[in-house]
Amino acid sequence: MSGLLTAPLAMVGRSVMGLLGGSGRVAIFFAHVVSHLFRPPWYPRELAQQLLHIGWLSLPVVGLTALFTGGALALQIYAGGARFNAEEVMPQITAIGMVRELGPVLVGLMFAARVTSSIAAEIATMKVTEQIDALVTLSTHPMKYLTVPRLLAATLVMPLLVAVADVIGILGGYLVATERLGFSPHVYLQNTADFLEPLDIISSLTKGAVFGFIAALMGCYFGMNSARGAQGVGAATKTSVVVAAVLILAANFLLTEAFFSA
Repeated sequence: MSGLLTAPLAMVGRSVMGLLGGSGRVAIFFAHVVSHLFRPPWYPRELAQQLLHIGWLSLPVVGLTALFTGGALALQIYAGGARFNAEEVMPQITAIGMVRELGPVLVGLMFAARVTSSIAAEIATMKVTEQIDALVTLSTHPMKYLTVPRLLAATLVMPLLVAVADVIGILGGYLVATERLGFSPHVYLQNTADFLEPLDIISSLTKGAVFGFIAALMGCYFGMNSARGAQGVGAATKTSVVVAAVLILAANFLLTEAFFSA
């Protein structure tokens, strides 16, 4: 009888201890990464390659996601506002919604799906095929060569991707409003410009940088700590995307609270 009562508690305890242990390992990995950011050697060529791969090649998926999201958001706000005879506020709410929340969050999630999975699979495959051991043999620190360029590239390009997504999302709402809902192009753009504040843009770009760092950190961490074999690579890739997505949503709440709680 006592075993039946303690079994659920033991399961909860194991889960909590596992969560705390994993958080500690990620924190230690984060500290190691930060310690290597400002120490030579540096690899500018690797950084440039990652900027191209992570930033430039992510533009198509980011642009399409933002365009359709902005259009759908405009339709939903117009339909909801029509119930209260408040259709005219659609441009303002669309712009604020895209810049404050949907732009950074959707780009962060798409970034996690594309970049985090790619980083985790690449590094995990290198570990399985002993390429990381070869780097150590050649006196090249894996943290400096593999992790730091990817983290820097992701942190630098994500605010730019978020800015592009914000603009394209507002453009999507503009196209729907002017071509479908009969809004004046001049009035729509004027309302958008009047109601967006500098804090909205600053919060959006800050979220982008934080989300990019989280996405790259999770890809590098799970790639470096993957198990051997094809199954280990698949597990590392899957887990990295899931954890990155959850952390991005959690960080979004905390950042929103920090910027707009007042």
